[in-house]
Amino acid sequence: MAKKGLNRNLDYTLLTIVLLLLAYGLIVLYSASTVQSFQNFGNTYYYALHQLLYGACIGLVGLYICSRIDYHFWQKNLPVLIGLALLLLALVKVPHFGFSAGGASRWLRLGPILFQPAELAKMVVILYLASWIDKKRASLNDFYYGLLPSFIIIGLFALLIFLQPDVGTMLVLLAVAFFMLFASGLSFKYFFYSALCALLTLYALVKVAPYRARRLTTFLDPTVDPKGISYQINQALLAIGSGGLFGYGYGMSRQKHNYLPEVMNDSIFAVMAEELGFFRILAALALFVLLALRGFRIAKRAPDIFGKLTAFGITAWITLQALINLGAIVNLLPLTGIPLPFFSYGATAMIANLSAIGILLNISRHTSN
Repeated sequence: MAKKGLNRNLDYTLLTIVLLLLAYGLIVLYSASTVQSFQNFGNTYYYALHQLLYGACIGLVGLYICSRIDYHFWQKNLPVLIGLALLLLALVKVPHFGFSAGGASRWLRLGPILFQPAELAKMVVILYLASWIDKKRASLNDFYYGLLPSFIIIGLFALLIFLQPDVGTMLVLLAVAFFMLFASGLSFKYFFYSALCALLTLYALVKVAPYRARRLTTFLDPTVDPKGISYQINQALLAIGSGGLFGYGYGMSRQKHNYLPEVMNDSIFAVMAEELGFFRILAALALFVLLALRGFRIAKRAPDIFGKLTAFGITAWITLQALINLGAIVNLLPLTGIPLPFFSYGATAMIANLSAIGILLNISRHTSN
């Protein structure tokens, strides 16, 4: 017999939306990766197959397991999760553990498998904030007892991710934390101070690494340095514009033939728009909107503060990351190297996203009808 207040079934509407996004993403990834796959491995399916086996399949197992575990389990074991996430983030800088590529140390090598701890860190920060606000909501607006401890933990995670360096992921983590605190009813004055600190931090980041200033310049004027820092956004806009209303057709992208950088990662939407056109990419955008609406609905109906904020944080994480990726690739936001959830290549991100959806589905089993 089901517990009082516990639904017999999870939210199958949300599950269907996620499975459609997953299928759509794998189909798009296959086309986007064919050129690089053939150049590197002599076949056109290596990257898509790798994403299917090591990302989607393992992620779906994670989704199932997390959907069966009572979401309060994560609250009870938060100290272990926080310690493990921080340890893994630190290990990426340790020789023989960390793996570096493109000037960044963002991965751990586990035998033949590369693992990106920052993806786990995003989920752990969401669970930590949800639990902290649940326990401290009466004194949340007390800076020293309610707010400062959470700022320290979030700041520690953000610092370790920044040192990799992975500024894009750090910004997503901080944005999700910001929205969770906003949803919890934090005093407006703290948001003002936080915005001021964010601007000062942005200024410091630009001073430390001048290429970030060039990225902002490119965002304001894509014609600056078209063969250098502006090359990616110009090629992405060319791909999107070339696709028009109906696209060239599936598999017929021209930009993926070594013209557009990062075709499997943060530029994958440009390839999708070039091949499928405006009308067909609306389906993907609609699925992200439906996911957001369903996730926030679960958050609203969750039976306790921890459940509400965990559901809100997971939904905000996936939605914000999609918005940042899409906004950057159409030049509404500066390029940050943020992948598109369920579409971009990366097994760790796929596993993390699907496992997070599993937690969201478990919360849906506890919501009121």
